[in-house]
Amino acid sequence: MKRALSVKDILDKKYNTFPFEGKWKAAFGTPERVGVWFIWGNSGNGKTSFVMQLCKELCKYDRVLYDSLEEGACLTVQNNLKMHGMSEVSRRLAFIQEDMEALKTRLRQHKSYNIVVVDSFQYTRMSYRDYISLKEAFPNKLFIFISHAQGKNPRGDAAVGLMYDATLKIWVEGGIAFSKGRFKGQTGEYVAYPQLAEEYWSDREKIGVYK
Repeated sequence: MKRALSVKDILDKKYNTFPFEGKWKAAFGTPERVGVWFIWGNSGNGKTSFVMQLCKELCKYDRVLYDSLEEGACLTVQNNLKMHGMSEVSRRLAFIQEDMEALKTRLRQHKSYNIVVVDSFQYTRMSYRDYISLKEAFPNKLFIFISHAQGKNPRGDAAVGLMYDATLKIWVEGGIAFSKGRFKGQTGEYVAYPQLAEEYWSDREKIGVYK
């Protein structure tokens, strides 16, 4: 049995975090580099734009593996890569289209990727129990799950459970990514798609829904 931690033990513990700066720090603070992040939103709200920008930012700190279960390497993916200048991080960002068993095999390899984006959670066909098993099998990695939404909630019971478990929860609406998790910066929001945000939030009655 492990000994109980004292308050001093916890206060003295050093955590490995992303040293975000500028608008990234303002939105999400300096989150840990391991664990689970969860991103969800309805179609047409700038979710893909945000995810591309997030991947580009994370490539500053480590390699990123993107498991594109839903779209693979289709034309829309290529267009998004071009739109966001992802060729700048081509040596640090890799794309695959693998089910969870193949992904786990890959992640067990020596010097495997430490940051893994899974798009989308619904295409993994995992139960909440499957998700917990994956998370516990790789405690030193960061998983970022992208999810479909149903209204303002993730689609499916397993996705809802994952959202509650995630340390960083990011809701994307009207071109803005809102931090709803345990890591939050000064503003708690990141404008991923300025033109959409300006058009969508021009109706000031909408402001405050997710702030």
